[in-house]
Amino acid sequence: MSGTDNPYQDDHGNHDASLGNPKGMGTIDATAKSGETHPAPDEPFLIGANMTGGYGKNGPDILHDCTIAVEKGEVAVIVGPNGAGKSTAMKATFGMLNLRKGHVTLDGTDITALTPQARVQNGMGFVPQTSNIFTSMTVEENLEMGAFIRTDDYTDTMEQVYELFPILRDKRNQPAGELSGGQRQQVAVGRALMTQPKVLLLDEPTAGVSPIVMDELFDRIIEVARSGISILMVEQNAKQALEIADKGYVLVQGANAHTGTGQSLLADPEVRKSFLGG
Repeated sequence: MSGTDNPYQDDHGNHDASLGNPKGMGTIDATAKSGETHPAPDEPFLIGANMTGGYGKNGPDILHDCTIAVEKGEVAVIVGPNGAGKSTAMKATFGMLNLRKGHVTLDGTDITALTPQARVQNGMGFVPQTSNIFTSMTVEENLEMGAFIRTDDYTDTMEQVYELFPILRDKRNQPAGELSGGQRQQVAVGRALMTQPKVLLLDEPTAGVSPIVMDELFDRIIEVARSGISILMVEQNAKQALEIADKGYVLVQGANAHTGTGQSLLADPEVRKSFLGG
């Protein structure tokens, strides 16, 4: 596929430091029913612990005893080589993977048996890599769709989204499909924030964007975390992502290879040599 064929590849000379839009996502079974939740004290705010599993009932395991966690109001980043299982690990915490071993807890409650839909109701927001906006709807209608689980007045939340992404206020009445790839990603993130999540999952949000757009995105991610929302992010720009991360996970072949603070991983000679270009 050429750059002209891919609507997410070209930022159309966007100078408003808008976000980029990468590629690839899993699927959600809309017919699946949720199980029960159970108390899970003394664990991180969100944790997928000792996760082993793959896609489909009989698919091969992609994750192997993998553990990913993030504390409240912090940024955790998953990095690693292509095919390491980074996005798969994140999707597992969101219920998009069949776990044959391990569990997922959120805010002290075991949610392993919940469907992705139920996890949204319990405070998780997920921004996939593609197919993450309604192109025929306006920007504001997209944000309103994000508030579908809300029964209260969500106008204050929408105003907060517009303050976080000012370009969306200017384009609120424009069809989202007419926006640049970066602006579309802002719509996707904004719509996830409309659910008032406790945890926001971002799957490779800066893939294919310019350095200035990436820096602006990371600034906005830090703002969201400072508001008390936990951020779990898969990133291909490993060095830049670890610079803003409270916690970092390096995965290799679906398993934990290195775990530490963002700064400790940046300073680790083996991590730098193998994953950060020296």
